[in-house]
Amino acid sequence: MESLHFEFDGGRPRAPFAPTLVGVVASGNLEVLVECAPGTGCRIDVDTSARGFGAIWEAVLRDFHDRHDIAGIAISIHDMGATPAVVSLRLDQAMSTIAGATP
Repeated sequence: MESLHFEFDGGRPRAPFAPTLVGVVASGNLEVLVECAPGTGCRIDVDTSARGFGAIWEAVLRDFHDRHDIAGIAISIHDMGATPAVVSLRLDQAMSTIAGATP
């Protein structure tokens, strides 16, 4: 297991929302938990079974943050070897779920 931690500054704060969980921890997949967080940044913590891919995780997560321009949010990812495309899909799914939720 490897634990990675990323912080991205800036972005638009989200309206308050209930914690949101998407995906499932299974081979080739991952789960994403999104929660409100204090501050003006975006914190993403990753626990992954695939060691040595920190640079790829950073690129995928930076792309996600650039596309969604979010702040005041904490994301926890539990990964079991998902590809970058699956990571992006789950993150987008979480953001879509939040956008469709009523506070």
